[in-house]
Amino acid sequence: MPAQPTGSPAADAPALPVLGGRRSSYRERVADALRAALIAGELRAGEVYSAPTLAARFGVSATPVREALLDLAKEGLVDTVPNKGFRVTEVSGKQLDEYTHVRALIEIPTTVALARTAPPASLEALRPAAQEIVTAAVAGDLIAYVEADTRFHLALLALAGNAHLVAVVADLRGRSRLYGLTALVEAGRLRSSATEHLDLLDALVGRDEEAVHAIMTRHLGHVRGKWAAQG
Repeated sequence: MPAQPTGSPAADAPALPVLGGRRSSYRERVADALRAALIAGELRAGEVYSAPTLAARFGVSATPVREALLDLAKEGLVDTVPNKGFRVTEVSGKQLDEYTHVRALIEIPTTVALARTAPPASLEALRPAAQEIVTAAVAGDLIAYVEADTRFHLALLALAGNAHLVAVVADLRGRSRLYGLTALVEAGRLRSSATEHLDLLDALVGRDEEAVHAIMTRHLGHVRGKWAAQG
């Protein structure tokens, strides 16, 4: 989605996902999609976006979009620009490296432990979510990809029974940026990364801790490897 400065027409910009019934609040749903657009790099750092411009992409009024942007401002993901809109917060390479390092410290051992503790039925219940990631990758829908990926991993981590851990990882994911996603789509390589989620479930159900560790290590490595590479 090309960056649209305040007041620019949005007619040629790809639409954000249509609001659906997963959440009761437009505000929450819009905030989720905006976070995904930020993570995917479709809302670019340093650019200023107005609520009406983004609202046109959602097909809703500007009010829930403005409220969602205010929520993101509280999270430090955007800054308010008086009389113009909201500027996407810059994230340095060092910050991204730090976020990824902390995520690895949390997500890898927690997911490996699930190979011993998670009920197989609970793991299998996540398979449709994993397939949704693949479907989004095949379609080249980056925002849907990021949203599905986030839902899958947070639901998986929730099986560990530690809500605070899930909240910490959710915050780190929201602050991350995957600037190389578009290049992966164009090169036809995003699907291979997406299928790792299915491989991960197979390894977890099979109680193969070594395979889970290897898949998670490789999967998180994409964040500051393939995906983070600019250009």
